[in-house]
Amino acid sequence: MKHAHGGHAAHKMQHNGMKHAMMKEHGMGKQIAMGAVSTATVNTGGKLMSKLTRHPALVFGLGVVAGYVVYKYRKEIISSANKAVDAGKDFVLNQKENLEDLAAENKEE
Repeated sequence: MKHAHGGHAAHKMQHNGMKHAMMKEHGMGKQIAMGAVSTATVNTGGKLMSKLTRHPALVFGLGVVAGYVVYKYRKEIISSANKAVDAGKDFVLNQKENLEDLAAENKEE
């Protein structure tokens, strides 16, 4: 079966359109899957929390373990937090400079 010159272009456009639609559906499927995983995680977390409330000794033990880990790594945690704060300050200063530059350019024009 031979296609006319215009028929080949139309077939190619149709193929590209189908490819685009399939990619769009794939993205939609990915979002649905992510939503399902999120729902399952929330439900599992809710069940876990309801089981934990029935065992206060377990909650206390988890708190002790968490406290120990935080105490053991407190210096690393503090330095990481300070680095994050410094990075945030640098970001804000850069954005402020960019905004001042844009304002200066607008005044010139």
